[in-house]
Amino acid sequence: MRAGRPGAIRQASKPANYRSAVYLPLRPWQVRERRFRHTRFGRRGLDPVEVQEFLDRVADDLSAVYDALGTSRQEAARIKDALRRWQSEHARRANAGER
Repeated sequence: MRAGRPGAIRQASKPANYRSAVYLPLRPWQVRERRFRHTRFGRRGLDPVEVQEFLDRVADDLSAVYDALGTSRQEAARIKDALRRWQSEHARRANAGER
């Protein structure tokens, strides 16, 4: 998606180093709403029903990935917080022993 396109969603977190600053990851709703033109008469094409079924499966998988990513981020934040508390307590005990 291009920046400034109507309905575009900006990524809240800092983009990864290998992506451009304007890269916007696909969201499940974007996959589900994607429609393709029908081919003209006499030309080969894909079955629209099969394409839509596949896009729905991709959107479901993408949704599961985003859910797992959110859970992982929450767990990482919880672990970082616990580590900070442990380090602070350990530093207080070490400082109290020096005096």
